[in-house]
Amino acid sequence: MQFRQLFDHESGTYTYLVGGPPGGKALLIDPVKEATDLYLMLIEQLDLRLTIAIDTHTHADHVTALGELRERVGCITMMGANSRADCVSARFADGEVIDLDGIRLKAMATPGHTDESFSLVMSDRVFTGDALLIRGTGRTDFQNGDAYAAYDSIFNKLLRLPDETLVYPGHDYKGWTVSTIGEERLYNPRLQVASAAEYAELMGKLNLPAPKQMDVAVPANLACGRLPAGLAPGKPGF
Repeated sequence: MQFRQLFDHESGTYTYLVGGPPGGKALLIDPVKEATDLYLMLIEQLDLRLTIAIDTHTHADHVTALGELRERVGCITMMGANSRADCVSARFADGEVIDLDGIRLKAMATPGHTDESFSLVMSDRVFTGDALLIRGTGRTDFQNGDAYAAYDSIFNKLLRLPDETLVYPGHDYKGWTVSTIGEERLYNPRLQVASAAEYAELMGKLNLPAPKQMDVAVPANLACGRLPAGLAPGKPGF
């Protein structure tokens, strides 16, 4: 398997490239529109063919590359079953397996940050989107977020994966690149709670500012990255 973790500095977004051997297929997870040329250059250099592009949820801090990638290389664009992005080519359900020439990613519904968030689980790693971050968790105060649902997704799904499972999040703002389920269980300050109610209380007190690009990114991402007429992306934030 070929694997790359790519980082967008403006939004703190991680994009993941998973591919087979040279000459094989590849998929991208949570691609950023401004980095489309970089992705396609790398995929060509690795002698791969992009066949699938996935968003773990409707992002509010950057514009997705799903639509542009589909237009340029004809890949399938995918999101979870509850996504309201009507432009995607296909949707995956909870428990569904995405097979990339023998590389298997199992879709795990992990709502809470948004009501349509998914994580993608492989044999040794999990791509958590914004459900579980390194020493943090995704905010739950917009896009039908729900702290109780997030607690269930984290404690009753993600934290039940083996402790050695590598955690690859959708974002980071401190320079972390990878963690494990065991590390997060022990050291993530937002997970040191005794109940869903305590977690909801903690999340309710965060008082975070809205993402700077939210008014542009959300409607654009519901259209797979097509910007609304008269709007232009600014510098994203989260």
